[in-house]
Amino acid sequence: MFQDLIAHDMRAVDAIIRQRLNSDVVLVRQVAEYIINSGGKRMRPALVLLAAGAAGYGGTTHHDLAAVVEFIHTATLLHDDVVDESELRRGRQTANALFGNAASVLVGDFLYSRAFQMMVDVDDMRVMRVLADATNVIAEGEVLQLMNCHDADVDETRYLQVIRYKTAKLFEAAARLGGILSGRGLTIETALAAFGMHLGTAFQIVDDVLDYSGEEAETGKHLGDDLAEGKPTLPLIYVMRHGQPEEAALVRHAIETGGRDRFAEVLAAVRASGALSQARRAAENEAAMARDAIACLEDSNYKKALIELTVLAVERNR
Repeated sequence: MFQDLIAHDMRAVDAIIRQRLNSDVVLVRQVAEYIINSGGKRMRPALVLLAAGAAGYGGTTHHDLAAVVEFIHTATLLHDDVVDESELRRGRQTANALFGNAASVLVGDFLYSRAFQMMVDVDDMRVMRVLADATNVIAEGEVLQLMNCHDADVDETRYLQVIRYKTAKLFEAAARLGGILSGRGLTIETALAAFGMHLGTAFQIVDDVLDYSGEEAETGKHLGDDLAEGKPTLPLIYVMRHGQPEEAALVRHAIETGGRDRFAEVLAAVRASGALSQARRAAENEAAMARDAIACLEDSNYKKALIELTVLAVERNR
């Protein structure tokens, strides 16, 4: 498993996270530690470590950058849950449900600013540019998603634009950082960045599939959250395009009105139409493109671990 390969590095990253979470403001520490320690997969920091290893990097700066990436990701989670009015994440209460919206937003801002302090400490303009650009694109993705809510005319192209901005961009940046640290040139950087982008896209597509195929105990969130918010995700887009006319009409109405009133009917339509298997195939195609992107890298245990990530991203159930 890839976790075994980077176990020592992840312990170093965790130590940096604990150190840099420190604040004289008690509520900042409480909220930040709650969300950081809430059982996340840590895929993004792992990607920094694995990409650096696959590119032949031998220093320790990737530990700091992995922590930076985790802080940025955690800040987006805090803000997302406030915007989405979510109450459950990873099987636990969200920070906003526990501490309130104001605290969640402000601690998210603290994590963003702490991440940028740490970037400055690394003192590498290319690193700063990649992370600053990624953070900006993620914010654009959040706004795009907001604009798409309750819009049943969103097609696959617009859907993919949102997830490439909102989710895949940080995966892309995390992998590119490993290439930058290695100093092996633009070809390696670009290959790793493409890997991260396709991996992140596959990861988010599967996340959206799990909103209609998972069990709440496994996914750690309320099934139907996306529908309640009027989000036109890929399974729903497939139903509207390929389902029976009555199924398409049902899904269109559900997106436009939001809520959970007809979730059971929508769930039945999604499962009956084959939309979930179609969406899974789309994720598998992204995973295959991720593997193709790093064909230029020398064989190593780190490259094998990156390939393993693409399989886990698609086959997971939570």
